[in-house]
Amino acid sequence: MIDHDRLFKEIITTFFIEFLELFFPQLLAYTDISSIEFLDKEIFTDVTEGNEYVTDILVKARFSNKDGYFLIHIENQSYKQNKFERRMYYYFALLSQKHALPVYSIAVLSYDNPRTPQSNIYRVDFPDKTVNIFNFEVVQLNQLNWRNFLQKQNPVAAALMAKMNIAPKDRPKVKFECLRLLATLRLDKARTKMVSGFVDTYLKLNQAEEQIFQSEIVKLEPVKQEAVMEIITSWQLQGREEGREEGKQEGKLELVMRLLNRKIGLIVPDVEERIRNLTVTQLEDLAEALLDFTTPEDLVNWLNQLDS
Repeated sequence: MIDHDRLFKEIITTFFIEFLELFFPQLLAYTDISSIEFLDKEIFTDVTEGNEYVTDILVKARFSNKDGYFLIHIENQSYKQNKFERRMYYYFALLSQKHALPVYSIAVLSYDNPRTPQSNIYRVDFPDKTVNIFNFEVVQLNQLNWRNFLQKQNPVAAALMAKMNIAPKDRPKVKFECLRLLATLRLDKARTKMVSGFVDTYLKLNQAEEQIFQSEIVKLEPVKQEAVMEIITSWQLQGREEGREEGKQEGKLELVMRLLNRKIGLIVPDVEERIRNLTVTQLEDLAEALLDFTTPEDLVNWLNQLDS
């Protein structure tokens, strides 16, 4: 499973100024960038519906052209949600109430389908008057044409092109353009790896697409070709490392399950699932602890201690 929220939060918070520069230059124009402060996530509970709402990104900043502070709330949405406008309004109202500051609300919609434009207005109307009109900004990636971002010298463009409106035949071309743009930005290794990893996560190519992708790289001039190949090599090394780690975990898991079956008998499915979700270090700890187990309850108690 792809952790969409984590990936988008990493990109937007790491390149927050670049994100505003790309999509909201008017907001950036009156933001004192030296005052930008990322706040802890806010958790709100809707007691009427029993839902819990957690803000994705919350930033406090000072106006550059007048006194006072304001909040920028960015919500990433990886799937289509009914009544999304109302949810954005709830966030706005609750944040305004808690912080007593103006709130600039932004929704980043990263789902592939549907492609119908998302409304950015929440209204409360009566037959005789309108009580409330709330509007927020929307960046709906599947409504954006990746070609319009090819010349943007911006790491957010290099990343988010991978989630824009892409025809199936253009997938290898878009991945190539993302990396070509990234190679020209000359970011440090950590940030380059973050952006390239984002692109590789969302643009996994099949064998035929990979051949087209490689043919595009060959056309580059030597210096740019070398930069792109360096990025690709970092993917391959990371993939091998992840493969080794996965293999190590599988081996330890198999050993621990055999020992447990001999020590306390067959493991019930829900407990086995908990064991399969343990890290390599936790499996090593379990392999040592199980020597003292005499009943299945001992195993459950040990697992419960991890969650406490």
